[in-house]
Amino acid sequence: MLNAHPFYEPPSWMARVTGRIMACANLAAVPGVVLHRRTAAQRFAQAALLAMTALTAGVTGAHAQSAQAQSRTPQAAASDSRDPIQTFIERNMPAGNAAGGGRIEISVGSLDPRLQLAPCQRIEPYLLPGTRLWGRTSIGVRCLEGATWTVSLPVTVTVRGLAVVAAEPIAAGSPATAVAVRIEEVELTRESGTPVTDPAQLMGKTFTRGVAVGQVLRLETLRATPTVVAGDPVRIDMVGKGFVIQAEGQALSAGAEGQPLRVRTESGRIVSGTLKGRAVEIRI
Repeated sequence: MLNAHPFYEPPSWMARVTGRIMACANLAAVPGVVLHRRTAAQRFAQAALLAMTALTAGVTGAHAQSAQAQSRTPQAAASDSRDPIQTFIERNMPAGNAAGGGRIEISVGSLDPRLQLAPCQRIEPYLLPGTRLWGRTSIGVRCLEGATWTVSLPVTVTVRGLAVVAAEPIAAGSPATAVAVRIEEVELTRESGTPVTDPAQLMGKTFTRGVAVGQVLRLETLRATPTVVAGDPVRIDMVGKGFVIQAEGQALSAGAEGQPLRVRTESGRIVSGTLKGRAVEIRI
């Protein structure tokens, strides 16, 4: 029974002790031994055999645990390392992904069980080129100890946060400051584009397309509301180091605050500058 486990080979001292135990167990066959002495010997043999069995079981269990540890697959290592992977993802998410006090949920997938990879004692996650930690994506995982493989691990990053949604239908061309909106918690990772997370982002904007009730407003559907249109008179401010030269001009197109604008001067010359209010600033 002691040699049943394939990883276990009893030492020579155990064999000698086992022989003595069995000899004690056979005292009943020795002539002249009285009953009470025979019973004591049998009890001693039984107790010793129990102790040896327990010792053998302990050694066998240790070998089994060692074999199990040696047979750990990379898939199991990846599963055991979910917390480090989640920490890695949280640390590498771009700032603003959880805008509005968002809540981040990370789900780590499993490697393909058909992969034949060597066991690994220590892994390291890293960002794949061009990867955005947003929605369904993946990260790289490489083995640093025990093997030299590199794999791609699927992950899902879910971000829930506050966003501005339409409280009524919005028509294309509507000034953003004239529509009814509300703030709700939404799953930001399900939204295409960049959600509006602060009503202040609507100031001075106009909708380029219609929005249905309950839809999240996106920055891509907004444009700056023009402050001047083609033909409007504008002031030209030519700003140098310590001086400003002012002149009058005429806008050649529509423009909004902070946008470049081409104007025609009174002499017919065409210049370009940055629209600030109803003046075009030109740095010289």
